[in-house]
Amino acid sequence: MAMTLITTNTSSNAASSSFTSGIDSTYKLFIFKFFDCNPATDATQFGFQGNASSQSGYNETITSSYFYPYHYESDAAANLQYDGVQDQAQGTAFQSLSNDMGNDADQSVSGTLWLFNPSNTTYVKHFYSRANHAGAGDYSSEVFAAGYFNVTAAITNIQFKMSSGNFDGTIKLYGVGG
Repeated sequence: MAMTLITTNTSSNAASSSFTSGIDSTYKLFIFKFFDCNPATDATQFGFQGNASSQSGYNETITSSYFYPYHYESDAAANLQYDGVQDQAQGTAFQSLSNDMGNDADQSVSGTLWLFNPSNTTYVKHFYSRANHAGAGDYSSEVFAAGYFNVTAAITNIQFKMSSGNFDGTIKLYGVGG
C-alpha cells in the first residue's frame, strides 16, 4: 500500500509537537515517523498521547505494554526486559516510546508509531511503535510499545513530547491506503 505524506512537523527547542489536523476517516492506518528527536534534558522519555474528537488535554485512557533490549557501549551490560514502569493499565499519561534518553549531541530517538483506524467509533484504537534511542548511560536501546486508546470516540489529535524539557526533531505523519 502507498503511504501519503500528510504533514511534517519540525521542532527546534519545542515543548511538544502536535498533529491537530489530517487524522480523519480518509485513511484507516496512520504512521508517524520521528527522526533525531534530541531532548534538552538528560535522562528523559519521549512519548505521545491523543485527544478524542472534541476533547482537549491529551489525556485519553491507554492500556499498553512496553519492553526493550539494550547494550552498553562499554559492553558492561546487555539485556532484554519488560518495563512495567513505562506501560499503562488504564492510565492517562503520555505513552513512553523511549526511556532514559541522553541529551548529548550524538543522542536522540528515531522510530515509527502506527495508529490503526482512529476514526472508527465502534472499537478501541490500537497502536504500536518501534524506536531506537541512545541512552543517557551511553547505550543503545530498541523500544517496543503497543496498546490501545480505550475509547470508542474518534481520535483526532496526537501530541508528542519529552517527559521533561524541550526537544529538537522532525516528525512526519503519513496516511496509508484509502
